[in-house]
Amino acid sequence: MRRPLPGPEPRMTMDALLMAAGAGSRFGAPVAKQYLSLLGRPVMRHAAEALLREGLVRRILPVVGAGDEARVAALLEGLPIMPPVAGGTTRAESVRAGLEALAADPPRLVLVHDAARPIIPPGTVAALRTALETAPGAIPAQPVTDTLKRGAEGTILATVPRDGLFRAQTPQAFRFDALLAAHRDGDGGATDDAALLEADGLPVALVPGGEVNIKITWPEDLARVEAHLVARLVPRMGTGFDVHRLELGRPLVLCGVTIASPLGLSGHSDADVGIHALCDAIYGALAEGDIGRWFPPTEAEWKDADSARFLRHAAGRIAARGGVLGNADITLICERPKIAPHAEAMRARLADLLGAPVDAISVKATTTERLGFAGRGEGIAAQAAVVVLLPYGR
Repeated sequence: MRRPLPGPEPRMTMDALLMAAGAGSRFGAPVAKQYLSLLGRPVMRHAAEALLREGLVRRILPVVGAGDEARVAALLEGLPIMPPVAGGTTRAESVRAGLEALAADPPRLVLVHDAARPIIPPGTVAALRTALETAPGAIPAQPVTDTLKRGAEGTILATVPRDGLFRAQTPQAFRFDALLAAHRDGDGGATDDAALLEADGLPVALVPGGEVNIKITWPEDLARVEAHLVARLVPRMGTGFDVHRLELGRPLVLCGVTIASPLGLSGHSDADVGIHALCDAIYGALAEGDIGRWFPPTEAEWKDADSARFLRHAAGRIAARGGVLGNADITLICERPKIAPHAEAMRARLADLLGAPVDAISVKATTTERLGFAGRGEGIAAQAAVVVLLPYGR
């Protein structure tokens, strides 16, 4: 039965459902594909940020597997999201759960997007919104260009004409009332939201999709997405230097590792020169000042603070700019203690704090041939260099 087509709304708020309830079993990873790391951030965070990039989406409602609500809320912290809701056993049930949750304060328009699609081509959301001025639904789609074959048991049965065929993508866009009504009337088995409107005889517009709008299904898909994102990144280099005096009665913490020693480093925080130099290098690569800007030594909050907090913040600033750490190289300058026995533990600790692979982190040491304050054993210095990859213009 064809529903009457409502007219366009003069003021159209737009929310988005981020569909993340699937198990992703075809990918074969120990965790669902939406939780996999992509350039240092979960795939689904990339997807959420892509929805927001054009500034047209008011808020995002994640629809997740039962029990994953707190995990997803933490992964998407800082973004305009609603409290995640649990989905159902099918995609249609999950979408309806999201729509019903939005119904208490409904938007005029709603997007439904796969959490496993981390790239939305620029202009897609705007094109969908424009299409909804004259149609109750719209989807991005790519024309089929490959020859299609129908087969069974390893044998071709027929060649399928490809004229007029398209590959549907997400986000799919709808007038909220139309999609909610279609789901309430549907049988819960639809794998595509546009199909529900089609079944009701309502028109669904097509807008241009994009080859980079890849749904991560297999491991090679993740590699393709990563290659595309890396190709858009520009290297930025930063350097850092720090020095602290040695004194009795202080713990000696270097690159996040506590070393048994009668002398420790004096400072407002734990005085970890390795981490402090590394933070300054990262902030320098981002052109965001230095560690003193973010954690002033005049503030009591940072008295005897674990410098791991500072490095986590620096790593968070890389992520907030859409970047990734390329590598970090730290040199500790001291006569004692000997750094070599602790270097691997330091690398592992720094890698953990940065969310980076250990092979991207180097820790080494040198002396000043007994010259200067370091040579006299009065203090320890550190210098660091990093390469950060950032999207151009960010």
